[in-house]
Amino acid sequence: MQKQNGRTEKNSSFVKQAGILAAAGIISRIIGLLYRSPLTGIIGDEGNGYYSFAYNIYTIILLIASYSIPSAISKVMAQKMAYGEYRDAQKILKCAFVYVCVVGGAAAVFAYFAAPHLVVANAVPVLRIFAPTIFLSGLLGVLRGYFQAHRTMVPTSTSQILEQCVNASVSIGAAWFFIHHTDLIRFAPAGTEEETAAFISGACGSALGTGAGVLTALIFMTILFIRDGNTRDAEYRMDRIHKESTFREMNRNLLMVVTPFIISTFIYNFSTSLNQTVYSKFMMEVRGLTQESAAHLYGVFSGKAVVIANIPIAFSSAMAAAVIPSIATAFAKKDRKTTLHRISLATKVTMLIAIPCSVGLFVLSRPVMQLLFPQKASLDMASAILRALSITVVFYSLSTLSNAVLQSVGKVNSPMFHAAISLVVQALILVGGLNLFGEENSVYALVLAQMAYSLMMCILNELAVRKYLHFRQRPQRVFILPFIASFAMGAAAFALYHLVELAVPSNLLGLVVSIPLSGLLYFALIIKTHAVTAAQLQQIPKGDVVLKFAKKLRLL
Repeated sequence: MQKQNGRTEKNSSFVKQAGILAAAGIISRIIGLLYRSPLTGIIGDEGNGYYSFAYNIYTIILLIASYSIPSAISKVMAQKMAYGEYRDAQKILKCAFVYVCVVGGAAAVFAYFAAPHLVVANAVPVLRIFAPTIFLSGLLGVLRGYFQAHRTMVPTSTSQILEQCVNASVSIGAAWFFIHHTDLIRFAPAGTEEETAAFISGACGSALGTGAGVLTALIFMTILFIRDGNTRDAEYRMDRIHKESTFREMNRNLLMVVTPFIISTFIYNFSTSLNQTVYSKFMMEVRGLTQESAAHLYGVFSGKAVVIANIPIAFSSAMAAAVIPSIATAFAKKDRKTTLHRISLATKVTMLIAIPCSVGLFVLSRPVMQLLFPQKASLDMASAILRALSITVVFYSLSTLSNAVLQSVGKVNSPMFHAAISLVVQALILVGGLNLFGEENSVYALVLAQMAYSLMMCILNELAVRKYLHFRQRPQRVFILPFIASFAMGAAAFALYHLVELAVPSNLLGLVVSIPLSGLLYFALIIKTHAVTAAQLQQIPKGDVVLKFAKKLRLL
């Protein structure tokens, strides 16, 4: 097998790399989901609310400072390396480090000192603990972008799992310690009631876990980067381009790419923070709720239902990360056929995962919620929210991928405008819903807003991809057949779960039986209906193993 800069051609398959990154992302989110259950038992829905208030603002600042760096770096470096401009690629890397140190440092300082103006009073100490993580995340992002540009997702994937493991253990341990030792460490403002002060301290412990996870991943990636020095030296010697760009030109080039990435990603993800701000202000100032009551309701929505609904979207995020350098390289070489083929394949693989996940969450929303967040007081509401949010899984998956496609081909402004339009639509729906629903059902206005936003982004992005690339996906194998197979899978899962529950009243046993069996039915149906071919199965990670398994079942 042919070597390419010390890495095999096999490893350059973006579907395999996306699969590796997706597996890591899903494992990370499952770890995150599993630790959220005991954490919620420690800090409660109210503590979850304070954590969510701070986390959403932290995420927005992170988006501006460094979140888009891996994608932007991987795109620019991949394009440079496609033309053999390895020295310029390394200059881009150096410029990126300078950029995140300056911008990330400023953002961290801003988050700390501006916290009282960004979140409710009880969430201020939580946001301040998040602040240093913003700076560390920028450095981590550059290192991940470097390896993604070389089309290897293993370092990023491994660091994500490591980060989440440390995050989970430190979050639970610190939350428990801070709650039970408020006499030694007190984060709450003076005069706060003891119970509320405990919830605030617990939320601070969870925020500390996030920072510990990022720091651990940064140390891990730094070690790998140092060990990869021979590859950089070899690339430097391979460069045959005699005219090198200056650092000033590199900085300008980087900013021209990073800035639209940041603005686009910021607006695309700003919906969560906007919803949070509008919701909390409305409930406290118009409906007269206390911080504690508003945090409790928002905690059910954000700390439970959204956390679960986001798990399958991890695959589309991974596919987007893998597809950017791959499509950017093909597009830079003016290879239209390869560009369209990679877009088509990425969309198909994403839908083969997103559609059954959406259906599965819809039919098993209550059993899944009961297993992970069994608090009876909010179980019915959390289950209903998850059932509604399951619909957004397909829309968010498609829009996340189409965002990456548009950014890969240089149409970085399109997702930005689409996100701005979608924000206006969702804000109108949120305000209307808050006026329509009563206090207890107010969170459903958040659900409607999120559904509207994801649908608008999906439609607008798809229209733009058609316009600029003249690309049309074949609906039968990409959407229709996976939906038919998913519908049958969902019906089987629903029936199996309730049959098991009637025979042996056990929620866990019902899920253990229904999920794998219905998943096997879906696998059989997508092969028998030719929604996926044997050649396509071989392109996924461990594709040979999957192919042998399908042949053993006489599906091929």
